Amino acid sequence: MEQLRRLWPELKLVAECEDGASALEQLAETQPDIAFLDIRMPGISGIEVARSLSELSPRTQVVFVTAYDQYAIDAFEQGAMDYLLKPVSDERLLATRERILSRLPSTRQDDAVLERLLQRLGPSQGAAERPPLAWITASNGRETQLIMLEDVAYFRADNKYTTVVTAAGESLLRTPLRELLEVLDPQHFRQIHRSTIVNMKAVAAVSRDDTGRGVLRLRGRTETLVVSQPFMSLFRGM
Repeated sequence: MEQLRRLWPELKLVAECEDGASALEQLAETQPDIAFLDIRMPGISGIEVARSLSELSPRTQVVFVTAYDQYAIDAFEQGAMDYLLKPVSDERLLATRERILSRLPSTRQDDAVLERLLQRLGPSQGAAERPPLAWITASNGRETQLIMLEDVAYFRADNKYTTVVTAAGESLLRTPLRELLEVLDPQHFRQIHRSTIVNMKAVAAVSRDDTGRGVLRLRGRTETLVVSQPFMSLFRGM
């Protein structure tokens, strides 16, 4: 909690709990905007607490904090805003803070604390906008994986599926590229070809081949990606 207070001094702490039962009591009483839940708590687990929130405190956003990554799928199924693995770095916690700020509803702007938080969003991020995805679920054989979008290098259309490419390998999505474009953060993910969406953070360099086509070289990867002519304007000045 000291790390959270240091990185987010505007945040008002309303309760700290040692076990799941007291967490449920405090959530019902205080109705907080955000709950940071440890998954392994004495008695009632953090996952079970989150399942009860739809009745106890439906407006509360949940961030799970744990030392165990095997609970990620369960956390995602409970609608978790984020999933933090201990030890949590300052950079990772700051990213969670920004994600929370983008989800705080505007209907409570009369609260002084929330007004200060919402000012950080800037005028371009209206409260009515749907926040970009943070996680996706994809298949790899019989295994369902939870993939953080910041780890994705690119998406590639593959017949009726979409292939998700990360440093860890490739997985399959049933979501077509056109639907992904509607929910991905446009500041980070751009379409460069009718069959490819790239994470701009993964781009190391752009050039043209002998035929004049645009070619992207990616950080830490050997393959290159072709850029269709209509999308070359994205890379002017690089």
